[in-house]
Amino acid sequence: MSQLESINGPLGAHGRPTPSGARPSNGSLWSAEAVDVRSKTVAPRVQPGTVPRPGLVNRLRAASADRLVTLVAPAGYGKTTLLAQWAERDDRPLAWVSLDDGDDASALLRCVIAALSRIGSLDDAEHERLASGRGLDTAGLPRLSCILARAPEPFVLVVDDVQAARSSASTAVLATLVRHLPEGSTLALSGRMLPRLPIARLRADGRILEVGVEELAFSRRDAQLLLRVVRPELDEADAAELSERTEGWPAGLHLAGLVLRDGTGPRRPVSEFTGEDRFVADYFCLEHLSRLDQADLDFLTRSSILESMCAALCDVVVGGARDSTARLEALERASLFVVPLDRHRGWYRYHRLFRETLRAELARREPELVPALYRRAAAWCEANGEVDVARRYAAAAGDLNMVARLVAMHALPAYADGLESLDGWLDGLGDPALLERHPGTAAVGSWIHALDGRAEHAALWFQAAESGEGASTIGPQVAFLRAAFCREGEDRMLADAEAAVGSLPWASPWRPTGVLLCGIATLLRGETERADALFAEADELAAGVGAADVRRLALAERLLLADDAGDRPRAQELACALRGVIGERGPGPYAPAAIELAALARFDLRGGSWPAARAALDDAAALVPRLTHALPWCAVQALLELARGHMAVLDTSTAGTLLSHAEGILRRRPMLGVLVGRTRALRAELTALSDQDGRREAMLTPAELRLLPLLGTRLSFREIGERLHVSRNTVKTQAIAVYRKLGVSSRNDAVDRAAELGLADRPSGA
Repeated sequence: MSQLESINGPLGAHGRPTPSGARPSNGSLWSAEAVDVRSKTVAPRVQPGTVPRPGLVNRLRAASADRLVTLVAPAGYGKTTLLAQWAERDDRPLAWVSLDDGDDASALLRCVIAALSRIGSLDDAEHERLASGRGLDTAGLPRLSCILARAPEPFVLVVDDVQAARSSASTAVLATLVRHLPEGSTLALSGRMLPRLPIARLRADGRILEVGVEELAFSRRDAQLLLRVVRPELDEADAAELSERTEGWPAGLHLAGLVLRDGTGPRRPVSEFTGEDRFVADYFCLEHLSRLDQADLDFLTRSSILESMCAALCDVVVGGARDSTARLEALERASLFVVPLDRHRGWYRYHRLFRETLRAELARREPELVPALYRRAAAWCEANGEVDVARRYAAAAGDLNMVARLVAMHALPAYADGLESLDGWLDGLGDPALLERHPGTAAVGSWIHALDGRAEHAALWFQAAESGEGASTIGPQVAFLRAAFCREGEDRMLADAEAAVGSLPWASPWRPTGVLLCGIATLLRGETERADALFAEADELAAGVGAADVRRLALAERLLLADDAGDRPRAQELACALRGVIGERGPGPYAPAAIELAALARFDLRGGSWPAARAALDDAAALVPRLTHALPWCAVQALLELARGHMAVLDTSTAGTLLSHAEGILRRRPMLGVLVGRTRALRAELTALSDQDGRREAMLTPAELRLLPLLGTRLSFREIGERLHVSRNTVKTQAIAVYRKLGVSSRNDAVDRAAELGLADRPSGA
């Protein structure tokens, strides 16, 4: 049996080794060896400067109806300190027992008896008889049951460092306490792990309060209080970063303060605090690593390369005996800084600092093995569908050929599936020689760069795709990219897109986007009906393969076409569909998302939904830097739609900036079909609007101007209609138009805005 399987032995209380001779020579578990009972039955005092935990203390105080309280966490989580704070606050008498490695069942029983005697739950005669050693055999447990039954009042009994109670006889003592504790009393067991006790019924009955790492971890506020003692000069931001780096581990926070103030040199930034720091590494080594056998240490250090781990992955990476399931379960039971990631205990990760310490130890002990471990992890993750993780492991192994292959095979499906960002996928792959060996990777990378607006990178990777080894095998992808870049006008764009679609396999992840590009090129040619049909086809293809990115853009283009045609019912249907797809994954951080948001903003403005339109325009603002000549058709169309949206809400300054941006792209890519004329027309509209010296009334019709003063009254729309000799629906329609043009969403706001613009007087008393 490995040390991990009996980890409560070597990793006992306070990391102290088992004292030689602690076990009786005759093997009896009930030996009456000398035990320093007095020191073990005194609750520790709360030290000055200790961070108070009133929330947890109050939860413990309120646990009078709970028969059992457990505090289980690794070393350094403040379990004993919290218990000491509880001891000072609880209304019930509190008996305390501290255990050490080497304490047998006899020592445990003696300490329990002494602790109960201290709080008056044991008469002097019984205490003297048991303390003398008489009756400390198996008959001691029935006597203990009787003692508990005769307790004069409810009490709390704390057994700290309970992982030291590792014999079956010691477990029997604890089980007796659990079963026979009098009503209203509470047994509190604290340690790195619990013995196996009969507590299932108590858990089912809701009579256990279980406090673990999540509850014991310091909040940001707690971290600030602790660090204020060690490093008073740390500001709030630094304390918050250290809290995140240590995951709220109190001992780690204290060590961080010591590390950062160590030495006489310049102040170290908190970002430099890691598990490789001397104080942290020494702590983990002293408390844990130095007491493990070679097999357990190999498992810990080799598995530390993993961001998260399951048994099957560890079996492949670590090698050796395939016993990772048992080892991971033992690690968790022993509270050895391993964090379960699901309720089924299938996936785990190491605490951040512990993992950093283990990785440093691995680099020291087996540096030549590290690349192989990463390659094993990459191969397993790829085979099990974890492609992004596989790519990171391959990159960590320095295997750029494997990274390039993964990018070529999986980047587009990952993007279509809604992966938030593909930036990291291209890291380290910019070497022209590498790209020429992997033209498929160059093609994928060129498209990713283009989506993010990096025109120069997109061009360089495209050149590598065109001239790379075996470039003929990716002819359709090259045609696809040539169409997307639209350097020679809409007619050539359509020809390239059609050539790409005609050559691509039916199941190719490029195909839905290729059909979409055919629709874009047709739209640039002014053939709106055919473009709509192609967008519908692209939407259908994308839905079949789960390409949400293509679906969003196809629906957005169809929504704009429906709005242009004045087909409000169809626009409503398409807007709902677009919102549904966006809601599944979000709009994404790429340039085409600006068209999606602009389409929704236009639809909402048309319907008078000012807040929704403003939100869409605000979200699109973050994407404007990505709108470049890398994808000129996308950039110019998005910029024109966004400029028109800002004009509609009277933000002519932003509209002018967006329009100038579009005109700059057109100077580099002048052959964009109908977008050229639309840009000129929008510039004329914006110029006419700006020439009115800021007077907004020209944007309101005479009927809307006549309505404005009446909006400030208490008249209903029906009553206003009667005064103006129009129907209620007409008044409502005009009011919605006024709200949209003034950028408001209510009658009161419209009146206030009109008064600010000098279009109407404020109502009397306003």
